[in-house]
Amino acid sequence: MRVNLSTRPSSSSASRAGAIPLTLTIRPSCGLPGDYECPMDSAALLRLLRQQTDLPGYVLESFEAKLRAPNARLLGVELSETVLTDIGYFID
Repeated sequence: MRVNLSTRPSSSSASRAGAIPLTLTIRPSCGLPGDYECPMDSAALLRLLRQQTDLPGYVLESFEAKLRAPNARLLGVELSETVLTDIGYFID
């Protein structure tokens, strides 16, 4: 499923040293309703994107640099139903 990802800073302090606590919003790219939010830190999100997508390294590096900003976005990311289910986004 192709989704748009956006992040915003989270007040959670349960992240590892060097990782930024975030709220990740997952939204279908096609414009249908189905937004999902989950807490995650920057290290876990980048690990997920490196392991579960075919995004080129330069795209991930650019996104990583933007994670310190209030609202980082990554559009049109292909994530499998398994990955989405694992992070709590249930697909009907």
